[in-house]
Amino acid sequence: MDLILLCVFLPLVTVAWGQYGDYYYGPYNYGDNDEWVNVYRQGFNFQCPHGQVIVAVRSVFSKKEGSDRLWNYACMPAAQSLGEPTECWWEEINRAGTEWYQTCSNNGLVAGFQSQYFPSVLDREWQFYCCRYSRRCPYSCWLTTEYPGHYGEDMDMMMYTYDHYIRGATTTFSAVDR
Repeated sequence: MDLILLCVFLPLVTVAWGQYGDYYYGPYNYGDNDEWVNVYRQGFNFQCPHGQVIVAVRSVFSKKEGSDRLWNYACMPAAQSLGEPTECWWEEINRAGTEWYQTCSNNGLVAGFQSQYFPSVLDREWQFYCCRYSRRCPYSCWLTTEYPGHYGEDMDMMMYTYDHYIRGATTTFSAVDR
């Protein structure tokens, strides 16, 4: 009886162990709580290590600091099922003082951000660093609307499951709120 149970459960354990590598990684590591990729009203360039993608975004808003935000990101290796990155590129710049919506072209996933602050409009321009993988990313895209719900709210957005990726972003701009 024990031998029969072993023969039945051993293949299941092997399959589960093989999937473990694709779906579990420890908690997101932003670094120290006070560690941000920028200071208020300054530009920055953040890129994940090769083969990793952005999986978490944290931001704190300050009206007195020019209606600007501090930013921090967390990266994780892309799922093994996606294969290796075949190419990475910088998308077009999203200009400050305008509303915009952008996703990575060519089925890319966001692996970094570059941003510059413009005091004349109290806003930032953005550029996404995108990477495409050797196997097509299976996805149904949708736009989250809860992060943040209002322009002055702090934000802490995480991909809670390993089969979700950040492919783009959108913004609103108000000449009144800046």
